Amino acid sequence: MIKGQRLIDQIGNTPLVRLERCCADLPGVEVWLKLEFLNLSGSVKDRAALNIILEGERSRRLTAGKTILDATSGNTGIAYATIGAAKGYRVKLCLPANASEERKLILNALGAELVLTDPGEGSDGAFRKVRELNAKEPENYFYADQYNNDANWQAHFETTGPEILAQTEGRVTHFVALLGTTGSFVGTTRRLKRELPGVECWSAQPSTPLHGIEGTKHLPSSIVPGIYDPQAADGNLWIDTEQCYEMARQMARQEGLLLGISAAGNLVAARRLGERLAAEGRKGVIVTLACDSAAKYLSEDFWRDEQSTSL
Repeated sequence: MIKGQRLIDQIGNTPLVRLERCCADLPGVEVWLKLEFLNLSGSVKDRAALNIILEGERSRRLTAGKTILDATSGNTGIAYATIGAAKGYRVKLCLPANASEERKLILNALGAELVLTDPGEGSDGAFRKVRELNAKEPENYFYADQYNNDANWQAHFETTGPEILAQTEGRVTHFVALLGTTGSFVGTTRRLKRELPGVECWSAQPSTPLHGIEGTKHLPSSIVPGIYDPQAADGNLWIDTEQCYEMARQMARQEGLLLGISAAGNLVAARRLGERLAAEGRKGVIVTLACDSAAKYLSEDFWRDEQSTSL
Protein backbone atom coordinates (compact mmCIF):
# COMPACT_ATOMS: atom_id res chain seq x y z
CA MET A 1 0.00 0.00 0.00
CA ILE A 2 1.28 3.46 -0.90
CA LYS A 3 1.69 5.64 2.15
CA GLY A 4 1.43 9.40 1.72
CA GLN A 5 0.25 12.57 3.34
CA ARG A 6 -2.39 15.18 2.66
CA LEU A 7 -1.26 18.39 1.00
CA ILE A 8 -1.88 20.41 4.16
CA ASP A 9 0.44 18.09 6.07
CA GLN A 10 3.28 19.73 4.13
CA ILE A 11 3.01 22.82 6.32
CA GLY A 12 5.60 23.25 9.07
CA ASN A 13 8.74 21.35 10.04
CA THR A 14 10.83 23.54 7.74
CA PRO A 15 14.64 23.20 7.73
CA LEU A 16 16.92 25.46 9.76
CA VAL A 17 20.22 26.26 8.02
CA ARG A 18 23.31 28.10 9.19
CA LEU A 19 24.55 30.97 7.04
CA GLU A 20 28.30 30.66 6.63
CA ARG A 21 29.60 33.32 4.25
CA CYS A 22 27.53 36.41 5.01
CA CYS A 23 28.32 36.34 8.71
CA ALA A 24 31.84 34.88 8.66
CA ASP A 25 33.22 38.16 9.99
CA LEU A 26 31.25 37.91 13.26
CA PRO A 27 33.40 35.84 15.67
CA GLY A 28 31.43 33.69 18.08
CA VAL A 29 28.11 34.50 16.41
CA GLU A 30 25.98 31.96 14.52
CA VAL A 31 23.12 33.12 12.30
CA TRP A 32 20.50 30.52 11.42
CA LEU A 33 17.70 30.89 8.87
CA LYS A 34 14.44 28.91 8.98
CA LEU A 35 13.42 28.16 5.39
CA GLU A 36 9.73 29.00 5.55
CA PHE A 37 9.50 29.27 1.75
CA LEU A 38 9.46 25.45 1.74
CA ASN A 39 5.93 25.43 3.16
CA LEU A 40 3.11 24.27 0.88
CA SER A 41 2.23 27.63 -0.69
CA GLY A 42 5.74 29.05 -0.33
CA SER A 43 5.67 31.19 2.80
CA VAL A 44 5.55 31.35 6.59
CA LYS A 45 1.90 32.45 6.29
CA ASP A 46 0.82 28.86 5.66
CA ARG A 47 1.11 28.21 9.39
CA ALA A 48 -1.28 30.96 10.46
CA ALA A 49 -3.70 30.45 7.55
CA LEU A 50 -4.04 26.74 8.27
CA ASN A 51 -4.60 27.28 11.99
CA ILE A 52 -7.15 30.06 11.33
CA ILE A 53 -9.09 27.81 8.93
CA LEU A 54 -8.97 24.80 11.26
CA GLU A 55 -10.11 26.90 14.20
CA GLY A 56 -12.92 28.28 12.04
CA GLU A 57 -14.06 24.75 11.31
CA ARG A 58 -13.81 23.71 14.96
CA SER A 59 -15.89 26.70 16.07
CA ARG A 60 -18.40 26.17 13.22
CA ARG A 61 -17.81 29.75 12.01
CA LEU A 62 -16.49 28.21 8.79
CA THR A 63 -18.90 25.77 7.19
CA ALA A 64 -19.55 24.42 3.70
CA GLY A 65 -20.84 27.16 1.41
CA LYS A 66 -19.15 30.05 3.21
CA THR A 67 -16.39 32.05 1.55
CA ILE A 68 -13.10 32.70 3.33
CA LEU A 69 -12.64 36.48 3.41
CA ASP A 70 -9.64 38.52 4.53
CA ALA A 71 -7.27 41.37 3.77
CA THR A 72 -3.74 40.49 2.69
CA SER A 73 -0.60 41.94 1.18
CA GLY A 74 -0.19 38.67 -0.71
CA ASN A 75 1.33 35.72 1.12
CA THR A 76 -1.50 35.01 3.58
CA GLY A 77 -3.93 35.30 0.69
CA ILE A 78 -1.95 32.77 -1.31
CA ALA A 79 -1.99 30.47 1.72
CA TYR A 80 -5.78 30.87 2.11
CA ALA A 81 -6.28 30.23 -1.61
CA THR A 82 -4.04 27.14 -1.57
CA ILE A 83 -5.60 25.59 1.54
CA GLY A 84 -9.07 26.71 0.51
CA ALA A 85 -8.73 24.97 -2.86
CA ALA A 86 -7.47 21.81 -1.16
CA LYS A 87 -10.42 21.84 1.28
CA GLY A 88 -13.12 23.02 -1.14
CA TYR A 89 -13.70 26.61 0.04
CA ARG A 90 -14.08 29.75 -2.04
CA VAL A 91 -11.68 32.57 -1.13
CA LYS A 92 -12.16 36.35 -1.51
CA LEU A 93 -9.31 38.73 -0.75
CA CYS A 94 -8.79 42.47 -0.43
CA LEU A 95 -5.31 43.25 -1.74
CA PRO A 96 -3.43 46.53 -2.37
CA ALA A 97 -3.38 47.15 -6.12
CA ASN A 98 0.41 47.59 -6.10
CA ALA A 99 1.07 44.06 -4.85
CA SER A 100 3.60 42.35 -7.11
CA GLU A 101 2.26 40.99 -10.38
CA GLU A 102 3.53 37.54 -9.46
CA ARG A 103 1.30 37.50 -6.37
CA LYS A 104 -1.78 38.57 -8.30
CA LEU A 105 -1.12 35.98 -11.01
CA ILE A 106 -0.70 33.21 -8.42
CA LEU A 107 -3.94 34.20 -6.66
CA ASN A 108 -5.82 34.24 -9.95
CA ALA A 109 -4.42 30.82 -10.85
CA LEU A 110 -5.64 29.45 -7.51
CA GLY A 111 -9.14 30.78 -8.16
CA ALA A 112 -9.26 33.49 -5.50
CA GLU A 113 -11.56 36.49 -6.08
CA LEU A 114 -9.54 39.71 -5.73
CA VAL A 115 -10.75 43.13 -4.61
CA LEU A 116 -7.90 45.55 -5.36
CA THR A 117 -7.62 48.52 -3.01
CA ASP A 118 -5.90 51.92 -3.07
CA PRO A 119 -2.13 51.28 -3.19
CA GLY A 120 -1.50 54.51 -1.30
CA GLU A 121 -3.31 53.10 1.73
CA GLY A 122 -1.27 49.90 1.79
CA SER A 123 -2.45 46.99 3.91
CA ASP A 124 -4.52 49.36 6.07
CA GLY A 125 -6.69 50.20 3.06
CA ALA A 126 -7.26 46.51 2.35
CA PHE A 127 -8.15 45.99 6.02
CA ARG A 128 -10.74 48.77 5.96
CA LYS A 129 -12.27 47.42 2.74
CA VAL A 130 -12.57 43.86 4.01
CA ARG A 131 -14.38 45.03 7.14
CA GLU A 132 -16.81 46.94 4.93
CA LEU A 133 -17.52 43.85 2.81
CA ASN A 134 -18.01 41.61 5.84
CA ALA A 135 -20.38 44.10 7.48
CA LYS A 136 -22.66 44.03 4.41
CA GLU A 137 -22.98 40.23 4.16
CA PRO A 138 -21.66 38.58 7.33
CA GLU A 139 -23.76 35.47 6.76
CA ASN A 140 -21.91 34.69 3.52
CA TYR A 141 -18.38 34.93 4.83
CA PHE A 142 -15.92 33.44 7.23
CA TYR A 143 -13.98 36.59 8.02
CA ALA A 144 -10.58 35.17 8.91
CA ASP A 145 -9.27 38.52 10.27
CA GLN A 146 -5.58 37.58 10.45
CA TYR A 147 -4.68 40.85 12.19
CA ASN A 148 -6.94 40.17 15.18
CA ASN A 149 -7.36 36.40 15.24
CA ASP A 150 -5.50 34.67 18.09
CA ALA A 151 -5.21 31.55 15.94
CA ASN A 152 -2.54 33.50 14.02
CA TRP A 153 0.01 33.85 16.81
CA GLN A 154 -1.04 30.52 18.36
CA ALA A 155 0.09 28.73 15.18
CA HIS A 156 3.65 29.91 15.85
CA PHE A 157 3.42 29.21 19.58
CA GLU A 158 2.48 25.62 18.77
CA THR A 159 4.78 24.99 15.78
CA THR A 160 7.47 27.55 14.91
CA GLY A 161 8.72 28.05 18.46
CA PRO A 162 9.01 24.35 19.33
CA GLU A 163 10.70 23.61 16.00
CA ILE A 164 13.37 26.26 16.65
CA LEU A 165 13.95 24.92 20.16
CA ALA A 166 14.35 21.36 18.85
CA GLN A 167 16.48 22.27 15.84
CA THR A 168 18.92 24.37 17.89
CA GLU A 169 18.81 21.85 20.78
CA GLY A 170 17.87 24.74 23.03
CA ARG A 171 20.97 26.77 22.09
CA VAL A 172 19.09 29.71 20.53
CA THR A 173 20.03 32.96 22.29
CA HIS A 174 18.30 35.50 20.03
CA PHE A 175 15.24 35.52 17.77
CA VAL A 176 14.44 38.41 15.43
CA ALA A 177 11.64 39.05 12.93
CA LEU A 178 10.03 41.93 11.07
CA LEU A 179 6.49 42.85 12.09
CA GLY A 180 3.49 42.53 9.77
CA THR A 181 0.41 40.98 11.30
CA THR A 182 2.92 40.40 14.18
CA GLY A 183 1.72 36.79 14.56
CA SER A 184 4.99 35.03 13.77
CA PHE A 185 6.98 37.28 16.10
CA VAL A 186 4.50 37.26 19.00
CA GLY A 187 3.75 33.53 18.90
CA THR A 188 7.34 32.38 18.47
CA THR A 189 8.58 34.81 21.12
CA ARG A 190 6.01 33.70 23.68
CA ARG A 191 7.01 30.06 23.23
CA LEU A 192 10.75 30.70 23.28
CA LYS A 193 10.50 32.87 26.40
CA ARG A 194 8.37 30.27 28.18
CA GLU A 195 10.94 27.55 27.53
CA LEU A 196 14.14 29.66 27.66
CA PRO A 197 13.67 32.64 30.01
CA GLY A 198 17.07 34.09 29.06
CA VAL A 199 16.44 34.26 25.31
CA GLU A 200 16.32 37.74 23.71
CA CYS A 201 13.63 38.39 21.09
CA TRP A 202 13.92 41.48 18.91
CA SER A 203 11.30 42.84 16.56
CA ALA A 204 12.15 44.81 13.42
CA GLN A 205 10.13 47.36 11.46
CA PRO A 206 10.49 49.48 8.32
CA SER A 207 12.18 52.74 9.26
CA THR A 208 9.62 54.93 7.48
CA PRO A 209 5.85 54.83 6.77
CA LEU A 210 6.51 54.71 3.01
CA HIS A 211 8.66 51.69 2.31
CA GLY A 212 9.08 48.75 -0.07
CA ILE A 213 9.21 45.87 2.38
CA GLU A 214 6.03 44.04 1.38
CA GLY A 215 4.06 42.35 4.14
CA THR A 216 5.52 44.48 6.94
CA LYS A 217 4.21 47.40 8.97
CA HIS A 218 5.64 50.64 10.32
CA LEU A 219 3.49 50.42 13.45
CA PRO A 220 3.72 54.09 14.54
CA SER A 221 1.89 55.11 11.35
CA SER A 222 -0.33 52.03 10.84
CA ILE A 223 -3.39 50.33 12.24
CA VAL A 224 -1.83 48.22 14.98
CA PRO A 225 -2.95 44.55 14.82
CA GLY A 226 -5.05 43.44 17.76
CA ILE A 227 -2.80 40.42 18.32
CA TYR A 228 0.31 42.59 18.75
CA ASP A 229 1.89 42.40 22.19
CA PRO A 230 3.99 45.53 22.83
CA GLN A 231 5.64 43.82 25.81
CA ALA A 232 6.95 40.85 23.81
CA ALA A 233 10.09 42.40 22.29
CA ASP A 234 13.32 43.06 24.13
CA GLY A 235 14.02 45.78 21.58
CA ASN A 236 13.22 46.91 18.05
CA LEU A 237 15.44 47.46 15.02
CA TRP A 238 14.53 49.94 12.26
CA ILE A 239 15.25 48.59 8.76
CA ASP A 240 15.63 50.54 5.49
CA THR A 241 14.17 49.24 2.24
CA GLU A 242 17.44 49.64 0.34
CA GLN A 243 19.23 47.52 2.95
CA CYS A 244 16.73 44.73 2.27
CA TYR A 245 17.27 44.97 -1.48
CA GLU A 246 21.04 44.82 -1.05
CA MET A 247 20.80 41.85 1.31
CA ALA A 248 18.54 39.99 -1.13
CA ARG A 249 21.12 40.46 -3.90
CA GLN A 250 23.94 39.47 -1.55
CA MET A 251 22.20 36.27 -0.42
CA ALA A 252 21.57 35.23 -4.02
CA ARG A 253 25.16 35.78 -5.11
CA GLN A 254 27.05 34.70 -1.97
CA GLU A 255 24.85 32.01 -0.41
CA GLY A 256 22.79 30.77 -3.37
CA LEU A 257 19.56 31.75 -1.63
CA LEU A 258 16.83 33.60 -3.54
CA LEU A 259 14.98 35.34 -0.74
CA GLY A 260 11.95 37.60 -0.62
CA ILE A 261 12.28 41.18 0.56
CA SER A 262 11.04 40.66 4.12
CA ALA A 263 13.24 37.57 4.47
CA ALA A 264 16.21 39.70 3.43
CA GLY A 265 15.07 42.31 5.95
CA ASN A 266 15.08 39.69 8.68
CA LEU A 267 18.69 38.94 7.80
CA VAL A 268 19.58 42.64 7.91
CA ALA A 269 18.19 42.68 11.45
CA ALA A 270 19.92 39.41 12.40
CA ARG A 271 23.26 40.68 11.14
CA ARG A 272 22.85 43.93 13.05
CA LEU A 273 22.24 41.96 16.24
CA GLY A 274 25.27 39.83 15.45
CA GLU A 275 27.45 42.90 14.98
CA ARG A 276 26.40 44.16 18.42
CA LEU A 277 27.25 40.84 20.05
CA ALA A 278 30.61 40.60 18.29
CA ALA A 279 31.50 44.19 19.23
CA GLU A 280 30.78 43.36 22.88
CA GLY A 281 32.77 40.11 22.71
CA ARG A 282 29.64 38.03 23.27
CA LYS A 283 28.68 34.77 21.62
CA GLY A 284 25.25 34.13 20.20
CA VAL A 285 22.96 31.84 18.24
CA ILE A 286 20.59 34.07 16.28
CA VAL A 287 17.54 32.62 14.50
CA THR A 288 15.33 34.39 11.99
CA LEU A 289 12.81 33.44 9.30
CA ALA A 290 13.06 33.23 5.52
CA CYS A 291 9.41 34.31 5.18
CA ASP A 292 9.27 33.57 1.46
CA SER A 293 11.47 33.23 -1.60
CA ALA A 294 12.25 35.68 -4.38
CA ALA A 295 9.82 33.95 -6.73
CA LYS A 296 7.12 36.61 -6.18
CA TYR A 297 9.50 39.56 -6.59
CA LEU A 298 11.79 38.79 -9.52
CA SER A 299 10.11 41.45 -11.66
CA GLU A 300 11.23 44.14 -9.20
CA ASP A 301 13.81 46.56 -10.58
CA PHE A 302 16.19 46.20 -7.64
CA TRP A 303 17.37 42.80 -8.95
CA ARG A 304 18.88 44.66 -11.89
CA ASP A 305 20.45 47.37 -9.74
CA GLU A 306 24.16 46.73 -9.37
CA GLN A 307 24.70 49.54 -6.90
CA SER A 308 25.59 48.46 -3.38
CA THR A 309 24.77 50.12 -0.10
CA SER A 310 26.36 49.63 3.29
CA LEU A 311 24.53 47.22 5.54
